[in-house]
Amino acid sequence: MSISDALEREIGEARAQSASTLRPTVPALEEILFQPIPLLDHGFLRVIDYMGDDAAVVQAARVSYGRGTRKVSEDRGLIHYLMRHWHSTPFEMATIKFHVKLPIFVARQWIRHRTASVNEVSARYSVLDREFYVPAPDQLKAQSSINRQGRGEALGADEARQVMELLRADGERAHADYAWMLNEDDDGQRLDAARDGLARELARINLTLATYTQWYWKTDLHNLMSFLRLRADSHAQHEIRVYAEAMSAVMARWVPLTHEAFLEHRLGAATFSASALKALRRMVDGERVDEATSGLGAREWREMQAALRGE
Repeated sequence: MSISDALEREIGEARAQSASTLRPTVPALEEILFQPIPLLDHGFLRVIDYMGDDAAVVQAARVSYGRGTRKVSEDRGLIHYLMRHWHSTPFEMATIKFHVKLPIFVARQWIRHRTASVNEVSARYSVLDREFYVPAPDQLKAQSSINRQGRGEALGADEARQVMELLRADGERAHADYAWMLNEDDDGQRLDAARDGLARELARINLTLATYTQWYWKTDLHNLMSFLRLRADSHAQHEIRVYAEAMSAVMARWVPLTHEAFLEHRLGAATFSASALKALRRMVDGERVDEATSGLGAREWREMQAALRGE
């Protein structure tokens, strides 16, 4: 991970300040506020701000009760009930804002979650850093034979080394060409005083999807869990899952009771179709059921079997 001198100063100044407030705060989250959590090779995630906590969820659900009027065990039970029965609005009462540095191809997956406020660095205005993602060798895998959007077995050592070399060379070359078109070096100085350089909004089109971008991403707790349910799942792409798992750890600090319920009723749970439930009931009743007699398609049958095995 690398952060600019300006950002390092900003973090230091932010953490040196303190403010008295009447609103609830969460000590475990305050401990890491503003601090970057390193991810991948150059990325990070950091919490910029938040509002609300587990008590805000409970208070919104009960409406007429004040904060702290029930026992923690009762709050836990209510939060589990809300989660189990897919009640969403109480969880919308808490919000969190992240600063994220991530590869562009991860950002393009991430932005499909349209239930957040996002402000991304503009490459029309700013020059992007010479930083691009190169996967770790153990993440270089072949295309899955059963999942068109997944990975299969690891590449052999020689092929993996060639892929790493290509990715590094392509990233370096693309950024060097970007800098030449801009006519700027990494310090913002002109490379050739005799030419003006290409507009930033045009030069950026040459950069690879592995180039790092940054954004502020603000969402409520309900939509954060919707994001994590998909992206922290074991079947999600590794690179975005790394960010989701870090966000889940942040969530555990912020709203531990809600995080506990989320793991129990969302991330660690499985959903079955009506047809799959019929097949499962037949199996529970002692009937021998296989793919051919289940009434399910081949893919749904495989998914049901995988869920039952905990895969």
